[in-house]
Parts: sequence; structure tokens; C-alpha cells
Amino acid sequence: MAKGKINVSVENIFPLIKKFLYSDHEIFLRELISNGTDATLKLKHLTSIGEIDVAYGDPKIEVKIDKENKTLHVIDQGIGMTKDEVEKYINEVAFSGAEEFLEKYKDSAKDSGIIGHFGLGFYSAFMVANKVEILTKSYKDEPGAHWICEGTTEFSLEESDRTERGTEIILHINEEDNQFLEEGRISELLVKYNKFMPVPIKFGTKEEELPLPEDAEKDAKPETLEVDNIINNPTPAWTKQPADLEDEDYKGFYRELYPMQFEDPLFHIHLNVDYPFNLTGILYFPKMGQDMNMQKDKIQLYQNQVYVTDNVEGIVPEFLTMLRGVIDSPDIPLNVSRSYLQADGAVKKISSYITRKVADKLKSLFNNNREDFEKKWNDIKIVIEYGMLSEDKFFEKADKFALYPTVDNSYFTFEELQEKIKDTQTDKDGNLIILYASNTDAQHSYIEAAKEKGYQVLLMDSPIVSHLIQKIEGSKEKVSFVRVDGDNIDNLIKKEDEKISKLSEEENEKLKADFEKVIPAGKYTVQLEAMDSNASPLIITQPEFMRRMKEMQQTGGGGMFGMGNMPEMYNLVVNTNHELISEILNSKTEKKQERLIKQSLDLARLSQNLLKGEELTAFIKRSFDMVK
Repeated sequence: MAKGKINVSVENIFPLIKKFLYSDHEIFLRELISNGTDATLKLKHLTSIGEIDVAYGDPKIEVKIDKENKTLHVIDQGIGMTKDEVEKYINEVAFSGAEEFLEKYKDSAKDSGIIGHFGLGFYSAFMVANKVEILTKSYKDEPGAHWICEGTTEFSLEESDRTERGTEIILHINEEDNQFLEEGRISELLVKYNKFMPVPIKFGTKEEELPLPEDAEKDAKPETLEVDNIINNPTPAWTKQPADLEDEDYKGFYRELYPMQFEDPLFHIHLNVDYPFNLTGILYFPKMGQDMNMQKDKIQLYQNQVYVTDNVEGIVPEFLTMLRGVIDSPDIPLNVSRSYLQADGAVKKISSYITRKVADKLKSLFNNNREDFEKKWNDIKIVIEYGMLSEDKFFEKADKFALYPTVDNSYFTFEELQEKIKDTQTDKDGNLIILYASNTDAQHSYIEAAKEKGYQVLLMDSPIVSHLIQKIEGSKEKVSFVRVDGDNIDNLIKKEDEKISKLSEEENEKLKADFEKVIPAGKYTVQLEAMDSNASPLIITQPEFMRRMKEMQQTGGGGMFGMGNMPEMYNLVVNTNHELISEILNSKTEKKQERLIKQSLDLARLSQNLLKGEELTAFIKRSFDMVK
């Protein structure tokens, strides 16, 4: 039997492994199964190219618990190792960079670096085990080997009488880590990390019912057969070619990924590229509606079918983190825990590719079936609008498929909208004015006033609309978005002809003074406007700029303007051509004038949902008294 020291000059390597190697001890099982998978696939490759003359067969990886001996076993039927290879791969290669590792991480207790580059995956076993054994037999005609280490730099290595090709790792589990001797815990980890590993993974057995013969009696019970319990799907949908998959296959895989999700996705995007990087995957658009706070972290990142993390920030552009699905790439550089990305050029290229692929798919769906795309718009618009806002390249591409729905459920691209409204909604200065509403019920009277003029009114009600229209205005020449309740309709799109007021200049001044005596000071700015006599006598508006900045500040951004803490300010637009306004001006008593102004103001406030609480109660009581 050979004895020796692991090739490392620093004595405290094992305490450092336990402290630094992984932030989460459960990762050890993923690492050991990954090693077994690599050994199995290496055997498959060498047999397929005729390099070695052995039968590949139908190998699997088995995980076993021995509670009595407090051991956990990971067994593969892969390529195996000779005694010399154990010496080389376990004792030397793993620690070739140990001194550099120690120097880099001696002062850090964070899981924050490149430890995985030192080949320490196997040694993650020592985080949960006080003793680890390797029993292995190579495909070569050489004796097996038995390696034992008890968490120090000392090891023993001797020949073994093992006859089966492959490797068995035996972990003698620490007392404080006995959770890893529980079937439920191990099953949970296998499903989490190894659900789609490319080699079948066996964990115990299960009973399977045999089909009844055709002539079986009515109440006959089927016989059962004990079969291997294979916990993974070695050939998930993303590993196949899109041409080999039907729509139902994609839906089935979605249900496999999210068994508690009962709604089918709206559509999918199959990613498949091998240059200049390797990337496969499937992304799904779920129904999203208006909720920007819906749960993210639903996209799973894999590396060669090994689960890494559901934190894909940096790989997937932020606006797409609301999607679901899988991304698999061996080219994404990860640290030892594989849970945080390093800043890397390849990652930026991958992110750009995913953005482009999603944009191309959306354009294709729009071109191929516009009617269906319009039906799905409200369920996907939040992602598209967020993408337009945050990614310039996506913004450019989205010009071809982003939709602008009207309050009457017509859908236009921006180019179609421009063509539709250019003759009616261009103001006297040559600016195209796009009217929009954010709430059709609250802004109903303003929408109707715009329609009477023959104007189109968009419905733009997503939480980021203020940010988005700001960006669109910055990218288009002589285009302005104005909310339909921002002012009297004639002021929103100013034409050459202005209405003539029925009142003289002196009467206007008196009227303004009368209103300013009654209305709350500091909250309303009185504006006298000559409008159609059949327009509303009073209209409450909020300046577009101020309202937009406040909305932007509430959804992140716009804070530089200091709008977040400013009091609500409104314009009170008085229609000097309305009959009621003339009556207010010519009231015989001050008391009657005050009553008419208050009642009219409260009606205008009511139409804007600004009348609440005590003031609303007083208004209702006063109105009933007037009816009496």
C-alpha cells in the first residue's frame, strides 16, 4: 500500500476548502455527480470514435444512502481510473494552484472568486464528510485502486480487487451534516441540480404497475414490478433540434419545468447557437399583464445540463428576466459556487444574442399572425415596453412590432399611427401630437371630447409609460405625447384659429378675482379660456411635464427634478363662453356666486376623482339640498 502527502505545501488547505470552497454545502452532490457524468460521457466518446474497445452499454449513475454506516455513495459506470491516474488527478492536479488560491483568498470569507479553476470540485465532499474513499477500476486491463483520505493532507492509496469498471465515491458523513443521510433531502437535491443531467441517475427503486392482459377479470389488480427510480430526464427539449419538436413538446417541457404552473405559456423562443459561443435553451413568454413586480428568477441556468442557478442577471438582459425557461452554456464563466457571474466579454455577447433572438421572434410572430399578436399584446407589452426603455438595440428593432392600441381597441405600429393622425393631429407649429389616456373610466369625458374632434386617443396604461414616451419623443422628430386630460382639448392640439371670448377684458379680470376668492389657495391656478359654449364650464388639468415627472419619480427615475415631494398642483380652466360662467359672473349676491363656484368646482373635481372624504360628504349633502 502506498502512503504519501498530497502535493501541497500549505498545511491548512482543508480548513480553507471547508470555509471558502462553496457558500452552500449542498453543492457537493452536484459536483460529485457532475464528475461521474463526465467520466461516463468520456467513455461514450472514446468508444464512439473507436479509441477503446469496450461496450458502452446503458450506464447510469447511482446514489445510495447507508444509514447504518452513515455513508453516502455516488457510483458511476464511466471510464474509471488506474492507481497512477488517481495519484495524478486526485493528488496533484487538484492542488496545482493551491498556493495561488491561498494567497488570493486568505483574507476573504466570501464565495467570490475563481476557486473552481483549481479543479477542487471533488474536494467539496470534505465539506460534509470527515472521511472520503474512492473505489475505482479503469477500462484498461489494470487492477482497481482504493484511495482514502480523512480530511488532512495525508492519504492512502492501494490496489483493490474491484472488478466493475467505473468509480464509487464513499462519503462518511459528519455528525453535523447528517441531513445528507435523509432520503427526502437527497431526493430534493437531485431534483434541484440534476433533473436534466445527460446520464440517467438512479436513486432507489419504485413499484411500476404492469398492464393487465386483455382477458383479465373486471376487478383484477395489476401486478407490480420493482424498477430503478430514475430521477432525471437525460434528453430535455432544449438539447434537441427545433425541427424535431412540436408545439405540444414545448408545452410539455414547460410543465416539466414548472409543475405548479397551470397556464400554458403564450409562446416560446428556442435558442441554439454554436458560434462565437455555445448556447442552447428555451425561453417562454407567460401571461404577464401589468405586473412589473411579478416573480423573477424563473429562468434556470445550466452548464452542460447541470443546474447552476436561477440568478441569470447579466446573461439575460434585465427586461427578459420576467420570462421563464432554461439557458445552457458551457461558455459562461462562473466562480466556484457557479452562482455569480464574472464580468466577461462572452457574457455580453450572449446577452446581445438573446436580445436579438427575442426581437426577431416577436417580429416573426407579428408578421405571420398579426391578429393573434394583437390579442396577446396586453399580456406581453410590459416586457416589450421595458425592453424598449432599457435596451437601445431592442428599441430599434421593436419599431417594427411594438403596438400602440387606441381606446377603441384598434392597434397601430408607430409608422401606421403617424400616417393615421398626421392630417388631424398636427398642431400649428408642425408638431405631431399623440393623445393618450391611462384610465378610460377616469378620463372618459376628456376622451369623448377628443373623439368629437376626430382625434385618435391611445390607451397607454403600463406603469412605465411616462419613461417610455419620454424615450420615444427623444428618438422621433417633432412628436409629442400628451395625456388627454392634460388641458382643454383645443389647447392640447393648438390650431391657427383661436376662439373669441364672449367676455370683455374687464369681465375676465373680475371673473378671475371672483374664482380666486373661493377656490383653495395654492392648489389651483385659475386659467380663463375661450372654448366652445357646449364644452365643460370648468376643467381641472395637470401640466403634462409636472405630472409625467412625478410618475417617473414614482416608478424610478425623474428624481433629479425633485418632483417626488412637490404638492399636487392643478390648473382650473374656466370656459368663458359657457352659460354657467356668465351666470356666475352676473350673480346678484356674493353668497349665490360663491355657492355656484363651489358646486361647479366640486363637480369638476368629482370628474377627476379628486373629491374625497369630508369634502365629498359635504358636496353630496349640498347637492341634495339644492335638489329639494
